[in-house]
Amino acid sequence: MKTVTVYLVRHGQTYFNRYNRMQGWSDSPLTPKGIADAHTAGKRLQSITFDHCYSSDRGRAIHTAEILLSHNINTHIPFSQTELFREEFYGYFEGEDAGKTWVFAGSSHGTKTYEDIIKEYSLDATKDFLNEVDATGDAESATEYWTRLAKGFKWLREQARDGDKVLMVSHGTTIRSIVDKFGEKKFDIMHSPLNGSITTIQLTEEGITVLDYNNSEGDIPE
Repeated sequence: MKTVTVYLVRHGQTYFNRYNRMQGWSDSPLTPKGIADAHTAGKRLQSITFDHCYSSDRGRAIHTAEILLSHNINTHIPFSQTELFREEFYGYFEGEDAGKTWVFAGSSHGTKTYEDIIKEYSLDATKDFLNEVDATGDAESATEYWTRLAKGFKWLREQARDGDKVLMVSHGTTIRSIVDKFGEKKFDIMHSPLNGSITTIQLTEEGITVLDYNNSEGDIPE
């Protein structure tokens, strides 16, 4: 049975993160702190010999991945980008103030914050509530989101060989959603993974197992 270990790193802090803006398929550069986040993660991962590096095709993820790779003992790691592991698409609300957006999205459901929606409903409900209030219909519903991610995991399994160690730079809500869906309630998903944090999962033909979530300073499973 093929087993692939994936080290999911959240990109470094961006200016939209700093300003609390909705940042899904839209993009903004890494801040100086974000660049430091990436260097810190790269040093923590430098002794792991990765067989491949992937990232979302957004600039913030690509920049983070390039910094991570600059620290690794393997100086010839193949690097590919994919749209399949982008952040959730926020549609019309891309670039909007996040606090105000979630008040609007949850108003008809009796919630005022993103965290309230998760507590009272679910993480997937945040996707559906935003889709409901997007007049353009562009914001991804939970079904649309998971259809994309399923294609991503299928593609990743096909690309990898048994025993491979893969580095993947992705996004806060995407990593959080993966852990929520496959983590068997063992991890606290009320907190988004920190910029530069490391989440470790294993892929097999049978499914996905979460080994560690939002690790920003402890030992990393190998």
